[in-house]
Amino acid sequence: MQHHFNDAYYRPTIPLVPRQPNSYCHHRDRSCCSHLFGIFWKLLIALIVLFGLVILIFYLIVQPRVFEFYVTEANLTQFDYINNTLHYNMVLNFTVHNSNKKHGIYYDKVEARAFYEGSRFANVDVITHMNSFRQYKRISSDPMSGVFSGQRLMKLNNDQIFEFNKDKSLGVYDIDKSHGIYDIHVKLYFKIRFRHGDTISRKYKLKVKCDLKVPLSSSNNETFTFSNWVLPNKCKVVF
Repeated sequence: MQHHFNDAYYRPTIPLVPRQPNSYCHHRDRSCCSHLFGIFWKLLIALIVLFGLVILIFYLIVQPRVFEFYVTEANLTQFDYINNTLHYNMVLNFTVHNSNKKHGIYYDKVEARAFYEGSRFANVDVITHMNSFRQYKRISSDPMSGVFSGQRLMKLNNDQIFEFNKDKSLGVYDIDKSHGIYDIHVKLYFKIRFRHGDTISRKYKLKVKCDLKVPLSSSNNETFTFSNWVLPNKCKVVF
């Protein structure tokens, strides 16, 4: 018995070709992603610029200023250089003034360092957490004091010894040439905070530089008040 089959039965199977994705759709998806990414970055940059403008406007309105610092009085009763050792006894009185209209200042810590001929011979704590204080806005000046007393090993070279002897021979008063006038540099390191309303800032570190010409007192009770012809008693504040 013979079976008759259609020719289609013997026709080879044509493999199915997978459908290729539409290149136009891919291009459109990439364009959409790029567009969204661009919008995101523009929005982010705009927010950063806006935040910076807010900070700038706030700073211009509030405008914190550094304080003004003065050396008002000095009492130097000993300043001798013997056997490579400097013996000293000095008291400096300072005045600090807050010139801010809208800010109070917290003085948390103040350290003073005294230098002669480029060498540090003393450092003292002027303000610590025990006597820290708040200075109100636009208030009168507040006093501070630094007591420098002791001895320090210092090896001065010949030029520095010459300068020391020259300072020692200088006189403040024409009638008394036994007084010496010494170029003493004092650096003070501050840790302060600003207060505006109920907001207190983080701690800021400031440096104050004072270049002084300090006369040697003839007695412990003699305190020298600085005048313009001796030195500019206003110190430089570095914020």
